[in-house]
Amino acid sequence: MARGEKLIIGQRLKVLRTTLGLTQAQMAEQLDVSPSYITLIEADQRPASAKLLMRLAQVYDLNVAELAPGTDTQLAVDFAAALKDPALETDGVSRAEIEAVLQASPRIAGALVRVQGRLRDAMMQSQAEESPLADRNKVEVLAQIAKPVERVHDWFYDNRNYMDALDHEAELLAEKHRIHRDESGQGLHGLLSAHNIRVRRLPGSVMGGTLRRYDPHRKELLLSERLDAASRRFQIAVLLARLEYEDLIGEVMQGADLEGEATRSLARVSLANYFAAALLMPYQPFLAACESERYDLEVIGHRFGTSFEQTAHRMTTLQRPEARGIPFFFVRVDRAGNVSKRFSAGRFPFSRFGGTCPLWNIHAVFETPGRIQTQLIRMPEGARYFSIARTVTRSGGSASAPAPRLAVGLGCDVTFAPRLIYADAIDQDKVEPTDIGLNCFLCERQNCASRAQAPINRNLSVNELERSVALFSFEGE
Repeated sequence: MARGEKLIIGQRLKVLRTTLGLTQAQMAEQLDVSPSYITLIEADQRPASAKLLMRLAQVYDLNVAELAPGTDTQLAVDFAAALKDPALETDGVSRAEIEAVLQASPRIAGALVRVQGRLRDAMMQSQAEESPLADRNKVEVLAQIAKPVERVHDWFYDNRNYMDALDHEAELLAEKHRIHRDESGQGLHGLLSAHNIRVRRLPGSVMGGTLRRYDPHRKELLLSERLDAASRRFQIAVLLARLEYEDLIGEVMQGADLEGEATRSLARVSLANYFAAALLMPYQPFLAACESERYDLEVIGHRFGTSFEQTAHRMTTLQRPEARGIPFFFVRVDRAGNVSKRFSAGRFPFSRFGGTCPLWNIHAVFETPGRIQTQLIRMPEGARYFSIARTVTRSGGSASAPAPRLAVGLGCDVTFAPRLIYADAIDQDKVEPTDIGLNCFLCERQNCASRAQAPINRNLSVNELERSVALFSFEGE
């Protein structure tokens, strides 16, 4: 929540109360406030106080962030994008109207997003055979039909990128065998030995394009010599997850909306990766290190023997209800702006297509490989974030085929920035944030010299006698 912003939670408090089957008087009694106070809050005539929020959390065992308007920014982004579909004929819907719907009926907004998604999929699938690769814009939208990745992303997002059962089990195993204190990997090798599995490092010429292969018949885990030490430990931990915690992974997936074998397979892979990270960086020791070192990625990576990307990714999972870290978002892109990873424990919105904004310095770090860059960014709705970005290099490179270089971005709401060592040199009251958008398709900022596409719900405004710094001009709201 931005500084000075009043927390108006009337509609969501009312939904909570009616869901619990309580009258205003009954809720007031349980919260130790007057019935008239509940009445005023539900009528949006009073903001919620910090004391009331704490009481709500204690009495009803909930995360009060769920009551905050605008908390589910991903839904807001998806809802606004859905309304821009020409088939819905909803031109001119204002942000105020969108916010009103999201506050009053978020589940209805989610239902509309799903309906619009099915409409879009049906329409685009029917065009899939009409030479889609001839049209780059059509490829952008057709890419959304690759549902397994999106469904798994959405599932992790709904869980705030935290899987409690796996995290606790990994923490217990790590402490029992002191895994996170053993950079040599002997503890991990010992656990594999209990399954009569040996680890072999083989030349890249033998492994080809494969970095890890498990042969269950020979009881061998084959690792390419192109993997660095952090990656080798991680791959061993992934196999341990599949060998010893396959049933738990299945239990975690129960009840999730993961249709299709490809989606379920990807979810199992993602959960095994999650367990591996939690084993190498167990929750409580890792959170303690983050807080004591003020989230210094390089120092913490050295301490746990993990890579920059592994460390940054793990920071996004620190959302245990009784011991939360900073709610980070994480994104990984290539030089062309293609997003290959995105996770969020907070409320940073991600677009499902179209890449990222070129004004975000996650693209600029390719000019300074290996150096961390920071940036204050501001989204069109006014939300401000503090961003950290740096390049990373994938495993598996050689002289003839250099490993791809990618950019990793880690960020959080500016209210958490003082807890980060990287924010010490930035005076938030003096530094003007960089205005960015989700991507060009969904951004409606006027006069942007970096714009590569016109927004999908605005009519172009063409002046044949002028040429401005912006490639596209369009009609305003």
